[in-house]
Amino acid sequence: MRTLRVVETDPEVDEYVRHSQRWPDVVERVRPLLLDAGLEERMKWNKPCYGVAGGNVVIVQEMKDFLALMFFKGALLDDPTGILRDQGPNSRSARRVELTSPAEVDQLSGPLRALVAQAVAVEEAGLEVGPAPALELAPELGERLAADPDLAAAFDALTPGRQREYNLHVAGAKQASTRAARVDRCVDRILEGKGLRDR
Repeated sequence: MRTLRVVETDPEVDEYVRHSQRWPDVVERVRPLLLDAGLEERMKWNKPCYGVAGGNVVIVQEMKDFLALMFFKGALLDDPTGILRDQGPNSRSARRVELTSPAEVDQLSGPLRALVAQAVAVEEAGLEVGPAPALELAPELGERLAADPDLAAAFDALTPGRQREYNLHVAGAKQASTRAARVDRCVDRILEGKGLRDR
């Protein structure tokens, strides 16, 4: 079993908390709980991120109505108290705890510590969420790929996440004409090897 150690705070996270407009008091209350678990603190994706042995365990996300502690492999965690929430309908592995006050952090400190300990164990064991089911393409995207071998090859070369993002974008339109127009607008980006939101 790993020996727990207190890790020093990251000055960049200190700066982040100083400039936070939404939940600085909640971030300050939850930080010691994460650091006491021996997690490494660093800024990643412009947010406080906590990990172990180079792997990501949990990230702090300031939302409009709550502070989220998002567990990267939350789908693998036992949650007997039911405090983990899905990130959204298209999220496979991430789960989050939604916090709105320092008092709530105190009230949930036991379950939070248990989730963090589990998440660390999952990361250290190298566990992964199972593979995603085969991507079922929106008909308009599938037809376009079938008709254009170069586009199909470029699409196949994209990461699974980028493929999924394009498919969700196209499939999200209600009308077939809008879905086809979305495919048209994505062709150049796919051929360039870029994701939908890549710059």
